[in-house]
Amino acid sequence: MSTDHLTHNRPPTGHMRHAASKVPEVTVYFWIIKVLTTGMGETASDFLAHWLGPIPAVGLGGIALVAALAVQFTARRYVAWIYWTAIVVVSVFGTMAADVLHVGLGVPYTVSTPFFMAALAAVFVLWYRSERTLSIHSIHTRRREAFYWAAVLATFALGTAAGDLTATIGLGYLGSALVYAAAIAVPAIAHRWGSLNAVTAFWSAYVITRPLGASIADWMAVSHSRGGLNLGLGPVTLSWTVAILGFVGYLAVSQRDVRSASVS
Repeated sequence: MSTDHLTHNRPPTGHMRHAASKVPEVTVYFWIIKVLTTGMGETASDFLAHWLGPIPAVGLGGIALVAALAVQFTARRYVAWIYWTAIVVVSVFGTMAADVLHVGLGVPYTVSTPFFMAALAAVFVLWYRSERTLSIHSIHTRRREAFYWAAVLATFALGTAAGDLTATIGLGYLGSALVYAAAIAVPAIAHRWGSLNAVTAFWSAYVITRPLGASIADWMAVSHSRGGLNLGLGPVTLSWTVAILGFVGYLAVSQRDVRSASVS
């Protein structure tokens, strides 16, 4: 789903006004970094939980989440480093939220997955009722930005629970990655053939990137006995972080994901 596809579904309004977008344009780099952040968030969360302990890790993640979103909301326009830092922190904390329900409270993935799905649906319903659009091209007010980040956080928690669910019911991490790699093509194909609107296609793919990236990262990190490559949580987290820094650095310099235009 390219930027051009998404622009076709901008909400109609009676007027246009110039406003700086708070989110990046959807390019191939967007999807690459998104998948990288999902995998990095998965292994970073597990690494911190093992290193610091679950409670300190969640506390640290919560503080980082508040700080990163505060900076993001303070910014007057999209800035690559600020935005993607917030995404990374949301990824880590979203993983922790799903893991706390399962590991800390004993909630099975068969329950937490539909729970987070319902939470995401509730965010979308409230967002649409308030703003009459779920388009990412409309993120230029505080309220819309708040709905956007609530949806993002819910997608990360949902994706974590869904990825762990498929991995633990017999597919394993590699099998799960293959399933989600196939699944992410469905909304793109459906949109291209005209049977799925751009906004629905975008958010469908956005949700699927989470279990896709997390399954790949877990497969790389976990032991051979669990069907993985046994590279370790720390090395996988570090390598994916370096990749994220490289792509974000490129976008910060090239401005390839910045649109200077009037938005509705």
